[in-house]
Amino acid sequence: MPVLGALSVTLEVPDVGPGITFYTDAGLEAAVDGQIARFRCAGQDRDSVILIGGAGKKRLHHIALRADGLDKIAADAPAAGGTVVDAPEGFTDGGLWVRDPHGMLIHLVERPADPELAEGPGFEINRPGRVIRKRRSAVLPRTAYPAAKPLRLGHILVFSPDVPASVKFVTEGLGMGLADRAQDIIAFTCARKDSDHHVVAFAKSPDIGFHHASFQVNDPDEVGRGGRALLAKAGKGDWGFGRHTIGSNFFHYIQDPWGSWFEYYSDMDHIDDYALWTPTNYAMEDSLASWGPPVPNDFVHNYELKYM
Repeated sequence: MPVLGALSVTLEVPDVGPGITFYTDAGLEAAVDGQIARFRCAGQDRDSVILIGGAGKKRLHHIALRADGLDKIAADAPAAGGTVVDAPEGFTDGGLWVRDPHGMLIHLVERPADPELAEGPGFEINRPGRVIRKRRSAVLPRTAYPAAKPLRLGHILVFSPDVPASVKFVTEGLGMGLADRAQDIIAFTCARKDSDHHVVAFAKSPDIGFHHASFQVNDPDEVGRGGRALLAKAGKGDWGFGRHTIGSNFFHYIQDPWGSWFEYYSDMDHIDDYALWTPTNYAMEDSLASWGPPVPNDFVHNYELKYM
C-alpha cells in the first residue's frame, strides 16, 4: 500500500499576499519568507499549503503524498503511464518525484504518520425514538464559539483531461484504490488501509489544474460556522452548507483569490480495508451533492487552462 495519505499542495501564484490573508482567515497558521508562504494546521509539524509568488497566474506546481515503498512506486509508475523525474529547482531531492500521464507533478514522501487527533466533543442529535439531550441547549450564543480551526488536510481534488487514465496511474502506479466514481467525469481514490473515503480526486477538464484542498473540522456545526465566516471575509464565491453523496461528508466550499476552492468538511466515510470495499459508479446527479444550495456556475471551471 504505497500511498498512505495527503500531505500538501503547492501552488504558484502572482502574489502571496492575498493568499496569506485568505488562508489565515481560514484558520491555518502561516510562515512567510518573501514570496514563499507556508500554511499548516495548528499543532502539526508540516505544511499543508505552500504558495510561491511571482507567477503570471495561479497554477498547480505539485501535490505531495505520504507513501512507503518508494522503490516499488519508482518501478511501477512508468508502466502505469507516469515518469520518474528529478526534483524541480528549489526543492529537495528527498523522496520520489513523478509526473502522471498528463504532466502533473507528484512528490512522494516517506514520513511517520501524524499523531492521532484528540477526540472532539460528540455531535449528538435528538431524533425520533432516541432523545439523548435533555434540559440543555445544543447551541451556544455565537460569541461562545472560537473561529474554525482546520485539524488536518484530508484530500486534494485536481483536474484531469482523462479521468480514467489518472485513476489507472494512481491505482497501478502509486498503489491507491478507486473508492467511487461518477461515470468518467469525476473519480475518488483512497489509500488501501485506514483511509478517508478519498485522498486524491479527479474532475474532468481540458488540462490539469488545482480544484480544492479539503480540511477536516470537528463537526457539521463548525463546517457551517467556519464557511459563513470565511465567506464574509473572502467576499467571493461559495458552495454550501451541504452534504455529499460520494463520501457522505458535510461540506462548505469558499473560493480562494484565484478561483479555486477551500473546503471545510466533517463526517467523511472511512475505508479501513480496501479489500472489503466495493466502488460504486454513481449517476451524474449524485456526483456532487445529496443536498445543498445550487452549484455555482464556475465550481468545476479550471482557471488554470492555458487559453484563459
